[in-house]
Amino acid sequence: MAAATTAGLATNVFPFRDARAAPDPVLEAGPVAHGSLPVPLVLDNGSFQARAGWACPGPDPGPEPRLQFRAVCARGRGGARGGAGPQVGNALGSLEPLRWMLRSPFDRNVPVNLELQELLLDYSFQHLGVSSQGCVDHPIVLTEAVCTPLYSRQMMSELLFECYGIPKVAYGIDSLFSFYHNNPKNMISSGLIISSGYQCTHILPILEGRLDARNCKRINLGGSQAAGYLQRLLQLKYPGHLAAITLSRMEEILHEHSYIAEDYVEELQKWRCPDYYEDNVHKMQLPFSSKLLGSTLTSEEKQERRQQQLRRLQELNARRREEKLQLDQERLDRLLYVQELLEDGQMDQFHKALIELNMDSPEELQSYIQKLSAAVEQAKQKILQAEVSLEVDVVDSKPETPDLEQLEPSLEDVENINDFEPLFSEETPEVEKPVATVQPVFNLAAYHQLFVGTERIRAPEIIFQPSLIGEEQAGIAETLQYILDRYPKDVQELLVQNVFLTGGNMMYPGMKVRIEKELLEMRPFQSSFQVQLASNPVLDAWYGARDWALDHLDNEDVWITRKDYEEKGGGYLREHCASNVYVPIRLPKQASRSAEAQASGKGSGASGGGASEQA
Repeated sequence: MAAATTAGLATNVFPFRDARAAPDPVLEAGPVAHGSLPVPLVLDNGSFQARAGWACPGPDPGPEPRLQFRAVCARGRGGARGGAGPQVGNALGSLEPLRWMLRSPFDRNVPVNLELQELLLDYSFQHLGVSSQGCVDHPIVLTEAVCTPLYSRQMMSELLFECYGIPKVAYGIDSLFSFYHNNPKNMISSGLIISSGYQCTHILPILEGRLDARNCKRINLGGSQAAGYLQRLLQLKYPGHLAAITLSRMEEILHEHSYIAEDYVEELQKWRCPDYYEDNVHKMQLPFSSKLLGSTLTSEEKQERRQQQLRRLQELNARRREEKLQLDQERLDRLLYVQELLEDGQMDQFHKALIELNMDSPEELQSYIQKLSAAVEQAKQKILQAEVSLEVDVVDSKPETPDLEQLEPSLEDVENINDFEPLFSEETPEVEKPVATVQPVFNLAAYHQLFVGTERIRAPEIIFQPSLIGEEQAGIAETLQYILDRYPKDVQELLVQNVFLTGGNMMYPGMKVRIEKELLEMRPFQSSFQVQLASNPVLDAWYGARDWALDHLDNEDVWITRKDYEEKGGGYLREHCASNVYVPIRLPKQASRSAEAQASGKGSGASGGGASEQA
């Protein structure tokens, strides 16, 4: 029965993996060209993770992206990790010791720090084996956020063309690449994309294969905010383990132990049942040491340790006194030598030595010699006393042997002892053995467990109810209803027939069922809709960009070439099925100074004519 109970208690215990990223190997030289066309490079530039690889033409374009790493950098310091250069991505290993040093080129999901972005690109090109000298002689397909600011794209194009010398580039939205990769028919169809990533959640309406940018909506919540919320919940629940509840472990709980409730309130009611709680709570085991400091030593061992520490301190003080005595003795010998120069009548050398000693007169030298001699004698006395006291301590620390003559009992004492014989056991009393280990009064492993119950559904629920973390935003359901209400009934019916879920924050179990429930509540009675989850919500954006690059490799109408960049500026964008809508900045035309002067001249002439007529 006890074994069965123990097995039942250990069923829901999960240790933290604390995965440490392995450094990426520098791959051999990548493919240079396919026929007369160079092989494109595909970069999925995500705010959580960057993915890079080659778009190789042929029947087998290759496996998943060759390079996947966290989109963070850390400025190294001299002597740290073997060098002072910046560390990028998987070269950082574990992120938690460097959490305060981590820097990201992104603000939300938009790259704004191009210096750090350059570090990420350098890392990607170096590890992919780009073999061209002085430039990256490959077309690049780069993902960007929905409705990327023109300034951000301008800086990115400037970095790619000016710094790396690429021949051409194409920008596209990651969720649209994933949308077209999962169903090629989506190139000409309509639908509704719900994309949730590390920083933001987007809802994108697609009409006849093109993005309707005017009705796109963004929710500023994603996996980063869910991890921070879960960290605050568990730190409030377990204040004794504040340092152990790290963001990396919270992300692990979100990825592997959290789920989306179909009905949040109803699910919370289930968690109130003790049996349901015991069956579904996940006990996350923190690392701990089973050795309790200070509890494995007996009183005699502690006393012996104190005496050793005391002797070590005494020896240290004696060594310091001897060193100081040696320095004082050397200085005293030097002063006595200078005094001998005075006694021998060598006045020139004596005055030169006084100047070196920073002294003014023989009297000052004499007083300093007396003080130093007294200090040397006093130090010698202290060292002698310390040696004597140390010997006394060593002698006193030995166990005293009792006087055997006093311990020999007389015959009368033996007879008196026999009177008390019935009170004592005939067996010889056992000598008390020192206790090797002291068992704690509580289970140490259980103390280092985090019971993750309702937190499994509370953290991911924030994208449906942002008010849980105090955000004054609409959730996915309200935003979805708002977007649909902006279209006529027939277009609404068309959009809900193809609701597509993608992004790493959509991988929670129960997400598809929850979206279907929300649509069922907002759509008319007995109306139909279709919800589809991406086959790989994380990597499908890269796969879609790779497929797009292979299909449009020789189509110059969708690529931004160096000539376009030089003529039209870095903010220029060539539109295609997976791109943003290009909205150029139109500044109001300012009138030239000559036109202003002519207008003012005409005005003054008219006023002058009026004045002459009046005269």
